[in-house]
Amino acid sequence: MKKKLDKAKKEFAKELEKVENEASLQQLKSRYLGKKGDITEMFKSMRSLPDEEKKEAGKLVNEAKGFIESLLDNKLEELKKLKREKKLYDSQVDITLPSRGLEVGGKHPVTIVMDQIIQIFERMGFAIAFGPEIELDYYNFEALNIPKDHPARDMQDTFYISEDVVLRTHTSPVQIRVMQEKKPPVKIIAPGKVYRCDSDVSHTPMFHQIEGLLVDEDISFGNLKSVITQFVHLFFGKDTNVRFRPSFFPFTEPSAEVDIECSMCNGRGCRVCKDTGWLEIMGCGMVDPEVFRSVNYDPETYSGFAFGMGIERIAMLKYGINDIRLFFENDVRFLSQFI
Repeated sequence: MKKKLDKAKKEFAKELEKVENEASLQQLKSRYLGKKGDITEMFKSMRSLPDEEKKEAGKLVNEAKGFIESLLDNKLEELKKLKREKKLYDSQVDITLPSRGLEVGGKHPVTIVMDQIIQIFERMGFAIAFGPEIELDYYNFEALNIPKDHPARDMQDTFYISEDVVLRTHTSPVQIRVMQEKKPPVKIIAPGKVYRCDSDVSHTPMFHQIEGLLVDEDISFGNLKSVITQFVHLFFGKDTNVRFRPSFFPFTEPSAEVDIECSMCNGRGCRVCKDTGWLEIMGCGMVDPEVFRSVNYDPETYSGFAFGMGIERIAMLKYGINDIRLFFENDVRFLSQFI
């Protein structure tokens, strides 16, 4: 039995050296340790041995089996290692090759215009303030002199979440929140998203606004005209003509609309400006005393002005875009023009 086992181990070791893959290794394992393998057959042949020889024979066969299993495990690890090394070699990358290159991205035109407007007002000394987009009815309307039965609410096309909670229709609520927390002087701009139930070539349900507020002693409409005119000249060019038209807003009195000379026809009149020679860019006015009273400011001591503009509207005028929906369609052909 011992000689037979020694011979089997030597033959196995020689055959193992010739194995080059896992499939061949499995075949070799089956030939020696399978149901009809050499070592398995030796286990079966022990039945015919005398009882006194079975114990020694079993020990020898188990040692041979352990020897073969150990070599099989070592060979399997060796084959796996070679396989990994070959895979790494085949998939290696030549880092000296030139790259494919990446397409250069850029800011969205609305972001570009918003950043430019913010920079202009920051240079004038305005701080930036932010507020929630989901707003209480009180801040969005009532504190701005628009009570629940006021007809001006119909102008807002509001998304109501509940009776007292809305998606803000303008960033004016930020002004109220700032004034509640800070005593004059106040000099801020409030950029952000706003929401209204409206959608066509010049309106979208979500758009961007920047509103401004300046409150201090002895602030007049002349200060408002000076700030707005300076902004227009810095943004659209120093030769751009500006005009102020009387208008109405519940939270300012007096109120005005601001127009600039049509950039498409240089004021001569065209389809874009409806032959008026002017394009509206924002609304503004002196803060109504009732708004001051809602934030515990003394309207006899303080005065101020506010203004607001739609960023998409300004971007359309700046870049000559005739459909506001283009800003939100994510058409790369359109957006790549602004990189």
